Amino acid sequence: MAEREIYDIIFLRHGESVGNAESRWQGQADFPLTDLGREQAQALADRWQEEGRQFDSIISSPLERARVTAETIANALNLSVETDPIWMERNIGEIAGMTGEEVNRRLPDRKFITPFSAIVGDDGEGDWALYLRAGQALHILLRRKPGKYLVVSHGGLLNQVMYAVVGITPQANFSGPRFRFKNTGFADVSYLPHSHRWQINALNDRSHWNGKDSD
Repeated sequence: MAEREIYDIIFLRHGESVGNAESRWQGQADFPLTDLGREQAQALADRWQEEGRQFDSIISSPLERARVTAETIANALNLSVETDPIWMERNIGEIAGMTGEEVNRRLPDRKFITPFSAIVGDDGEGDWALYLRAGQALHILLRRKPGKYLVVSHGGLLNQVMYAVVGITPQANFSGPRFRFKNTGFADVSYLPHSHRWQINALNDRSHWNGKDSD
């Protein structure tokens, strides 16, 4: 019997960024990694090198915190990195780069938010828009030939990617379940196209990292 085709995919969040360390709403603001973030990425690269992990392709958000994380791993595994803006973090409009206190001062009367609302007023991607982009990103990935893929992205988008995987739609006011991705935490999933079945093998795996971090 011929071997059945399978996609083995790792969805990885970037290492700690300056925005994480300063408790800022990052969105698509382009914060670099901190020294700690670079250490986290290198720890994961070392782990995967020791394990003999292989990928057919590494695909990354072009934002620096994701791209440098991806490049650190690619260098250890002798691979190159493709960048694609569809894997960028949520567009949060005017509040990108602000601290939580600054957001509260700027928007003191934030009201109930439906999944169809923009993140702030008429600016930025609401949950439904982000969910649709996550689904499109997943669709594009699965149009590649079956194989082993690493995707390096961001916590907000990856939460919606996992929604698409398990069949959850966004709920009002950011309620409902959340898929947590800490810095350099990853989900390991497999997709069997012959039966349209997903297998979730790991969630927020960070066994490579024992140090302190901000997020």
